[in-house]
Amino acid sequence: MDTDVLVVGAGPAGLMLAAELRLGGAEVVVVDQRPGPTTESRASTLHARTMEILDSRGLLEDLGTPPRETRGHFGGVPLDLTLPSVHPGQWKVAQTRTEELLQDRAAALGADLRRCHQLLSLTVGEDGVEAEVVSPHGPVRLRARYLVGCDGEDSTVRRLIGAEFPGQDAARELLRADVSGVCVADRRFQRLEHGLAIAATRDGVTRVMVHEFGRPAGVRAGAEPDFAEVTDIWKRVTGEDISHGTPLWVNAFGDANRQLAQYRHGRVLFAGDAAHRQMPSGGQALNLGVQDAFNLGWKLAAVVRASADEDLLDTYHEERHAVGRQVLANIRAQAQLLLGGPEVEPARTVLAELIALDGVREHLAGMISGLGIRYDVGGDGHPLLGRRLPDAQLEPAPGERAGAGRPVHTTELLRTGCGLLLAPGIDGAEALRAAAAPWADRVAFVDHRPAAGSPLAEGQALLVRPDGYVAWAGARPSGLSEALRRWFGVPAGVPAGPLADAPASRP
Repeated sequence: MDTDVLVVGAGPAGLMLAAELRLGGAEVVVVDQRPGPTTESRASTLHARTMEILDSRGLLEDLGTPPRETRGHFGGVPLDLTLPSVHPGQWKVAQTRTEELLQDRAAALGADLRRCHQLLSLTVGEDGVEAEVVSPHGPVRLRARYLVGCDGEDSTVRRLIGAEFPGQDAARELLRADVSGVCVADRRFQRLEHGLAIAATRDGVTRVMVHEFGRPAGVRAGAEPDFAEVTDIWKRVTGEDISHGTPLWVNAFGDANRQLAQYRHGRVLFAGDAAHRQMPSGGQALNLGVQDAFNLGWKLAAVVRASADEDLLDTYHEERHAVGRQVLANIRAQAQLLLGGPEVEPARTVLAELIALDGVREHLAGMISGLGIRYDVGGDGHPLLGRRLPDAQLEPAPGERAGAGRPVHTTELLRTGCGLLLAPGIDGAEALRAAAAPWADRVAFVDHRPAAGSPLAEGQALLVRPDGYVAWAGARPSGLSEALRRWFGVPAGVPAGPLADAPASRP
């Protein structure tokens, strides 16, 4: 084998996956036909859950402090996205910056990124996948134990293996362009007599998006629209002439809505837009793909390290296909509300009234931000089971261990890429420590106590996966070993030594 995992596509999903695979100890090669990161910042929104993910890997310092907005939308109807999180709302980050950040992360961890490499064919065998790739120096054959298609909505990997991709083709579309040298008023989902118009100017560049009611999606055969087409429709919808501007890039996106029937096909898996195609309403598409990769990375790394059974990969499909299905459903609803003509106005009026009711806003905001995700991990009775671990400050345990550590945040503890067993204020903590000892190389034991006002409670232990989701909860070891085996694989046998405490487990 040339590598453990071959990732096809170096967009946000592929780069995040490569970084997570390397953090988990897997060898990875990434191939992409582009010469470098995108220069067209089509996706410009990071939602709260994605910001939490970047924080849990220590990347926010490099990202800086991008502009934050609390107001998003659902189908163009204003929606406050504020929910309990360290990073509430949505953050405006150009896709160019997101890709640079993730590329630097993957490279720093040792990922082998090969630009100007185009996939031509692949053969799947019992023990691996062989891919034929055209490089700047000629054809190359790469063998890997697994291959992951992260190569976008027109995925070559998907086509080559004939993966079933049910759903609907685009019936309507939005034209979009970044334009310099124009001066138009900002418009936030302005529905006019003849269509929908959106405009926002930042750093001297105006992004315009326009849809003409009743106009079907064009048959473009992979080609982008001309700027003249954008200016013509913009003028018919708004009455404004922007033809004197200079287009930086132009594209069209429709309301196609498709999802792979299976995210895993044996040794070939899919993440990001290669697994689902949707209109990028509310900035959900890029975030959905990054979160796919974050779910898959630690699982696939555990399998190739032989510390976990291949069945763990099936949980990737089960968890992320369900999330993708829900996101695609809400995007279809938003497309109707955004691109429908006067006939959708009554529905928009009712939605605006419903959003003001208790629970409705929170449900929609949780769906769009990713904060509302709850995986089916089994068990019941604990509100955090299957949900993300909230950021909480933990204090060193009292008594003889006092002074042995320092206060630490749960987000910091996740930066190693290991699992966590949090046992705050539990009398039987040593029994839990002993039960988890065979997994000492994969799960850090933490008996720090929650600080005052923490969202975590004393007396309940939590087993946390490397992606930050709670997989087990309890005050006694009953069921813990089963959960550890399910999520962290076969125990290592006799542990090499006592588990480090919380501060020592940080990188």
